[in-house]
Amino acid sequence: MASSAVTSSQSPLPPRPNLAFRQLRGQRSPGEFAAAVRRAAREIGERVSCDARYIGRVEAGEIRCPNYAYERVFLHMFPGRELTDLGFAPRSSVRGRCPRPAADDPPAPRPDPRPDPRPGPHRPNQEESDVQRRAFMTGGTATVAAVSLTPLTAMTPCGPAPDATAAAGRPARRAGAAEADLLEEAVRRIRLLDDRHGADGLHRHAAVPLRTAYALLDADTARRSTADRLYAAAGELAVSVGWLAHDSGRFDDARSHYAEALATARMAGNPALESHAFCNASFLARDAGRPREAVRAAQAAQRTARPLGSHRLLSLLALREAGGWAGLGDRAACERALARAQALFARGPAAADPEWMSFYGEAELEGLEAQCWSTLGDWSRAARHAHRAVRLQDPHFTRNIVLYTAELADDLARGGRPDEAAAAGHRVLDLLGEVRSARVRTMLSGTTRLLLPHRRTAEVATFLDRHGPVPVTDRGPAPVTIPRPTR
Repeated sequence: MASSAVTSSQSPLPPRPNLAFRQLRGQRSPGEFAAAVRRAAREIGERVSCDARYIGRVEAGEIRCPNYAYERVFLHMFPGRELTDLGFAPRSSVRGRCPRPAADDPPAPRPDPRPDPRPGPHRPNQEESDVQRRAFMTGGTATVAAVSLTPLTAMTPCGPAPDATAAAGRPARRAGAAEADLLEEAVRRIRLLDDRHGADGLHRHAAVPLRTAYALLDADTARRSTADRLYAAAGELAVSVGWLAHDSGRFDDARSHYAEALATARMAGNPALESHAFCNASFLARDAGRPREAVRAAQAAQRTARPLGSHRLLSLLALREAGGWAGLGDRAACERALARAQALFARGPAAADPEWMSFYGEAELEGLEAQCWSTLGDWSRAARHAHRAVRLQDPHFTRNIVLYTAELADDLARGGRPDEAAAAGHRVLDLLGEVRSARVRTMLSGTTRLLLPHRRTAEVATFLDRHGPVPVTDRGPAPVTIPRPTR
């Protein structure tokens, strides 16, 4: 299995040939170069299904930015170069963009892509992370523009113009490609910030562009393709805001947002959005202690997603179903769903994989399986999978690493390995300054309670002192353990 399943991002605009990559291929045929890519992947422990067709798509500009597995291979093949040196677009300019239908709209001017928020392959610079978070809260260019139904010129350097927020609840007379661009940019930016920092603090601000999105659905549009883009972007924004509420512990708000996204998908006849909404609804039901609903929502998502042609999407949905079966205590049904998820994942990525699934790689597969075994009470097996998830996770997804490590700490504590649990707890505390997630803090508080009887052990005592007292209002971990979400 490849260590990353991030779908290669495809451009919504007419592709521009990647001449830099073509030059690097030199005199080798596309097939020969693909073989060289596969050899380089094996050298660093990756597995990519590269062939001549993939090389042709890259050179034609159809793939603006490769997935994380290919990125590692290409940078290994050409040391000292960045993705942009190889002719690719910065990842931050394509992360999470909603796929567009074939449009007859003329391309609208787009905001300049922002620099990739990752300062390096390891832990990000804390000052830069704080600046990025504050920029979003106080008015990042694309997001604040989406708050207003007016053009970018309506903004001030510190946020929207005085009448912009008031305009957010009013439908525009006419919506076009520019408005669709802004909504898609808001989705992209929210997902980037959630990957890095977690949901806390983002939810309240993200709700404003969501209100704008649904106001835009009442606006007149010149073309059906523009209306389709607006519906898709509004639905994806509802899922993203629902996830932020979900991760912040606002389950009722999350349920409402997911239902809104589902209704939008059905009105627009958009099966991709519908499967996404069902996927998140299943995840929420499991976390809220409604495992049977989690199973049924996951099964509904699979029925909707089968015609889409994405094995990785079906794999994730099978894992959602497995989580529900685990919550019901049905080990046999859970194992069947896990086996199906692994088999589908092994088929590899495809062009049909949704953009929002960029988090779903081998690390996530391991992490979600760990959650199932933990729910079933098999702590040793859960800890093994959680450890693999931490080891395999791409450093870009800081929030994932914190989640997997928190899960590992809890599994170790429940499995009677307090010293190892305390060491994992220390690693979680090291990263909590960068990631704000009520769910992670709740998990860690639950682990702390489990370790209290072992406080005479030096490692445990150090961790407990560093963590501090558990707040009286903190009632412990969620009903079930916490996987990394879909968006």
